[in-house]
Amino acid sequence: MNESTGMEKIADESSAKVCEYLTFRLDREEYGIDILKVQEIRGYESPTRIANAPSFIKGVVNLRGTIVPIVDMRLKFNCANAVYDAFTVVIILNLHQRIVGIVVDSVSDVMGLVPDQMRGAPDIESIIDSDAIIGLGSLDDRMLILLDIEKLMSSLDMSLVADA
Repeated sequence: MNESTGMEKIADESSAKVCEYLTFRLDREEYGIDILKVQEIRGYESPTRIANAPSFIKGVVNLRGTIVPIVDMRLKFNCANAVYDAFTVVIILNLHQRIVGIVVDSVSDVMGLVPDQMRGAPDIESIIDSDAIIGLGSLDDRMLILLDIEKLMSSLDMSLVADA
């Protein structure tokens, strides 16, 4: 009977929905976005500048025949230190059939979180639209700000992706 109870517990734990997030750093903060939105990760290359674009829109790159707008998330989130170095990467996202690149300081890893490891977003004033913050994720000593990247990219100031 003990064995049966143990197996049921394992089945319950494995059926808990695990959400996987690609984690990246901006300055001293760590963020997570849904791994299913990520198409690829590339090294940073200077994009072609677009006249009159907001400062956080670095420009566009040609990615295998597709023109991809590049958003520097460090500038968008007003990070103090936006240095382009060997760790700077561009995460290419596929959001509702629209390809967008985001510049981040570095990519860490893919983190799987179960609902017990996620908390609601704090109700505080922030540069990030509160609708774009899913919540906070924690694993051991790490705290992630979980972003709804589609909502962020479709916000009024970005308007890079049509509303879902």
